[in-house]
Amino acid sequence: MFKDNFKYYKSRNPRPNLKNVIDLNNPDYNKVISFKEKLLDIQCEHELGLKSIKHWKVFEFLDIPGLIFIKNPFTTYGQRYWIIKCLKEYSKKPHKLNLHAHDILNDDENWWDICFKNFDKGEINTKLISKLRWATFGYHHNWDTKLYSETCKTKIPIELSLLTSFLAQTLGFKDFKAEAAIINYYRMNSTLAGHTDHSEPNVEAPLFSISFGQTAIFLIGGLMQEDTTNAIFLRSGDIIIMSGMSRLRYHGIPKILLTIDKPWDNEELNDDQCTRLNQNDWKKAKIYISDARINMNVRQVLKVGQFSLL
Repeated sequence: MFKDNFKYYKSRNPRPNLKNVIDLNNPDYNKVISFKEKLLDIQCEHELGLKSIKHWKVFEFLDIPGLIFIKNPFTTYGQRYWIIKCLKEYSKKPHKLNLHAHDILNDDENWWDICFKNFDKGEINTKLISKLRWATFGYHHNWDTKLYSETCKTKIPIELSLLTSFLAQTLGFKDFKAEAAIINYYRMNSTLAGHTDHSEPNVEAPLFSISFGQTAIFLIGGLMQEDTTNAIFLRSGDIIIMSGMSRLRYHGIPKILLTIDKPWDNEELNDDQCTRLNQNDWKKAKIYISDARINMNVRQVLKVGQFSLL
C-alpha cells in the first residue's frame, strides 16, 4: 500500500490527483480535530521568530493517533531567520554534510560562500547549490549501520535546541531534549523514500519536523508497508510532530510542489528586525528558497535519565 501510493504521488506523467491530500488550510473535520490538550502559554524568552501561542492553529488526525500538526506558527521574520540559518550556518563544519564524503569542498571552503562568491556580480554557482542534500549535527546517524555513537557527535545549535524545547513544552512534552538533527535540502525533483525512524534508543520521545520553502506532500502509513496511508500538504512554516503511536509509522516525501503562498514575504520587517537579519544574506536565501524546500528534523536519542550511549 505505501509503495503504491508513494509511486502514485511521485508520478510526473500522469500527474497525481491531489483531491485526497489533507489540506490544513481548509481542514476537513472528518479527518482532523483541533488539538485536544490545552497549549501551555509559556513565555518565550528568546527570539525564535514565533507568533504568540494564542494565534497558533494545532490539529490532531483522527486516523493517526499521536500525529500533531502546527500550522505555520512563524512570523515573516521567523521564516527568513530559519531559512538563513539552515543555508548559511548549518551548512558549515563541524556539521556533517553529504558533500564531505565526495570531496566537493576543500577543507577551508564552505558551501554558502562558494555558492554566492560572485553574487555581487550577478553570478551564482547553481551547480554546487543543487548538490547540498543534508546536514547533520548532535548525534550523527551512521547511514550504513543505522546506529548512533558517542564517538560521532557534535553540538546541537543552541537556537534549534531552544526552538524544539519551546515547542515541546508548549505541547506538554516536558522531558524532550534535542540530541540529533538532520536538515534536508530538497530541490523540486527531490523525494524522500518511505522509511521509519527507529534508530534512537528512545522512540517514545516525539520527533519534530519543521518545513520551509516550497510545499511538500507528506505521505504517512502505518507500522507496516501494507497499512493504509494518508497524504498531507506541508507548507512553509508547518510543523509535524510524530509522537506516541505515530512515532514509528512509515513516512516519506513523494513530491515537492511550487507554492503560491510565500509567508517569508508576507510583510515588511521593522527596523529592528532588519538590523538583526542581514539583508544581503536574505537576498541570497530568497533566491534559493524560490525553487527549494528545507526541512529541519529534530529528535531525542537517549532515554530519560540516560546520559550516554555507552
